[in-house]
Amino acid sequence: MEVFRLTRLKYSKSLSGNGVALSGNRWNSKGVEMIYTSQSRALAMAEVLVHLPLHQLPSDFKMMCIKIPQNISVETLATKDLPKLWNALPHHMSSQKIGDDFIMQNQSLVLKVPSAVVYGDFNYLINPYHADYKSISIKSVDDFPIDQRLKSL
Repeated sequence: MEVFRLTRLKYSKSLSGNGVALSGNRWNSKGVEMIYTSQSRALAMAEVLVHLPLHQLPSDFKMMCIKIPQNISVETLATKDLPKLWNALPHHMSSQKIGDDFIMQNQSLVLKVPSAVVYGDFNYLINPYHADYKSISIKSVDDFPIDQRLKSL
């Protein structure tokens, strides 16, 4: 399986959950490391762009393609099984607890979760502490310029 991560140049050489651990995010509390990835390049872009003013987008975006071996089982969360405020802004601690538990229980390498940005699409959370973590690899890192038409919105 291939998943995607849009990142700045300086973070594109390795996979780390350090950044999200600094402040927390939808699926993790502050201090909990995990790696957010998406099912497609378009979703990876959307997940990043909702957090940035379009007129100030950096010019050094890179799209990481990450390979997860086929033999890795993926734990899946269905939307119907999520708490009511899972997609709230600001992030609700009920969704953060789900991600924190995923990391702390350390039973799976990958957790598939619904995107709060694009209904019907999915993100894949990677547990950097799982024994199978070393089996994933960065397949490619490519320039990913943002279309100028988006910056003018």
